[in-house]
Amino acid sequence: MKPRIALFTLEGAASAEAALRFAEAQSDRIALVGWSSPFRATRALGRALRRGGPGLLPYLFVNHALPALLGRPGLAALCRAHGIPVLRLGDEAATIRALRDSGAELLVSFHLDRILSPAILAVPRLGGINVHPSLLPRHRGPIPAFHGLAEGRTGISVHALTPEVDAGGVWAQREVALPPSLSASAAARELHLAALPLLEEAIARIAAGEAPPEPPPRLPYAPWPDRTTRRRAGVPLLRLSDIGAAWRAPAGGWR
Repeated sequence: MKPRIALFTLEGAASAEAALRFAEAQSDRIALVGWSSPFRATRALGRALRRGGPGLLPYLFVNHALPALLGRPGLAALCRAHGIPVLRLGDEAATIRALRDSGAELLVSFHLDRILSPAILAVPRLGGINVHPSLLPRHRGPIPAFHGLAEGRTGISVHALTPEVDAGGVWAQREVALPPSLSASAAARELHLAALPLLEEAIARIAAGEAPPEPPPRLPYAPWPDRTTRRRAGVPLLRLSDIGAAWRAPAGGWR
């Protein structure tokens, strides 16, 4: 029996197309969609700018604010069409109530801007999994596609959600070769799309009752890259084509 799913995601993120495709394919078992607004992520923005400096602002605007403001309706329209309950993430008690009321058995996260508490993760009986665009345990952190391109090795992981950042056991993983000329923004979009078959594999294994994988060895956290790191890596965060991709992203409609 396939589990009922709560899908949590960040509005306007590079994962928007992948999250929408996943929800379209699984609309009959999506019990709840929780979304996080990039315009309320002030603490996350502060952390990014303290570490990476103002040079990150164009990347953050194009990948989060622009799709949320101008992108075509995506998950919001799907939820309206199928009568799927929606929840703006933020209040923990409200999130717990919505999860319980929905009957969701598994939480699936795409590019979420927050760490979910043990109390939230304890509600779905099968726990939760997250799509992370790197070969974990490498590149735990907020912009893994940049670090993967800088090292010349990119991939995707589906891992168990825990109260620690990108630290859960890996259910499925695949290396994905990408052209070195890609921007970090384009790489993130490609990697999230490449995760969809792996996500189905992981869900099938979880539904079959497999024991959760052991957490991988803890490697150093990969934070927002500062100016020196960006210059040394030679990996662009953005190209002009990324602005068009953000404009076309299926991210709007929640307002």
